[in-house]
Amino acid sequence: MMTDNIYEVMLQNRKNLHAILTNTPKEKLLKIPSGFNNNIYWNIAHTVITQQLLVYKFSGLQMRVPDNLVTKFKKGTIPEGTATDEEIMMVADFLISTVEWLKEDYEASLFKTFNEYTTSAHVTLKNVDDAIAFNLFHEGLHIGQIALLLKQLG
Repeated sequence: MMTDNIYEVMLQNRKNLHAILTNTPKEKLLKIPSGFNNNIYWNIAHTVITQQLLVYKFSGLQMRVPDNLVTKFKKGTIPEGTATDEEIMMVADFLISTVEWLKEDYEASLFKTFNEYTTSAHVTLKNVDDAIAFNLFHEGLHIGQIALLLKQLG
């Protein structure tokens, strides 16, 4: 069961990512430093997409983000090094709205089924609550990666 605390942690993580996304120069967001295989922007957009896949897709529900973003930022993709200002602002908006929608949809009991899934971290998700909990862990990993990228880029 998703508690208010889990929701607050999720929202605070996303507010932190939103601040990084909207306050970091675009060149810095898109730069891939030597020794890295992705950039700040990819990591941020990837967290949005992964939450939608883990929670909505595996629950058999329509994701609330466009397919082109899913294709561009899902697991296994690499940054192409470009992004329009419009796309960056769309991702910024989705950082917050996807958390708000998740809370609304969860409270409306929309998540009735779940296709069991074993993650690349060898964690088996059996229901939407598992997916929400794992998503927090996943976002934490990417927040750590973003912190390393920010430090590397100075």
